[in-house]
Amino acid sequence: MTGVQTCALPIYAMYAVVSTGGKQYRVAEGDLCRVEKLDAEEGASVEIDKVLMIADGDKINIGTPFVAGGKVTATVKAHGRAKKVEIMKFRRRKHHQKKTGHRQYYTDIEITGIKS
Repeated sequence: MTGVQTCALPIYAMYAVVSTGGKQYRVAEGDLCRVEKLDAEEGASVEIDKVLMIADGDKINIGTPFVAGGKVTATVKAHGRAKKVEIMKFRRRKHHQKKTGHRQYYTDIEITGIKS
């Protein structure tokens, strides 16, 4: 089959679901993730304490809303800006059109550890 993506993680691998920047991410140790901009220098270590779920094989720990004592550590790899999203407003027959754009800031992180 073409176009089918397979999961690179084995079933027994430890992973977590974290919340940062208003979004939720499924992360495992060694993953590279692109998240909303974090206030940290490149090469710095950051801790994400908003852990919603931690799974280690058959052992699953779900928080209400966050897992008590759960932390995910990550290293900041780079900062950048995403591709431009173009916004076009157009009114037919009115001689009115307006074009604007937006580039979102992001931070690339590498997950170094998951602690439950």
